[in-house]
Amino acid sequence: MSLANDCLYHIEHAWVKRIEGDDVLIGVSDFAQDTLGDIVEVYPPTVGSTISLGVPFGSLESRKTVSDLIAPVSGVVMEVNKALISEPFLINDDPHGKGWIVKVKMSNPGELDLLIDVDGYKAAVGV
Repeated sequence: MSLANDCLYHIEHAWVKRIEGDDVLIGVSDFAQDTLGDIVEVYPPTVGSTISLGVPFGSLESRKTVSDLIAPVSGVVMEVNKALISEPFLINDDPHGKGWIVKVKMSNPGELDLLIDVDGYKAAVGV
């Protein structure tokens, strides 16, 4: 399992990477994509929609199941990774890079303090 040291993690397997000011990228962890198997469809939120910490904001469909994406922070969706529409496998191939799902402007940056670092996430998932 490969995890990014420059990300923070939510216990529901989402990662957050601060990119500028209150803007963050959000995706799913390598552990999550490996557990789900081949991602065949991504159902992201729409640009301009609001997401809330701990609440589903979209879903991923794999050959095994459909899984909710749980928001690791609250904010407004500024951008959706359009490449995932035609290439959902990018989440499997590069979950912490080209497989990012949304760019969000956080409404409460203090929520980052509720997330865990790589070591905490590894301990939480037992690896």
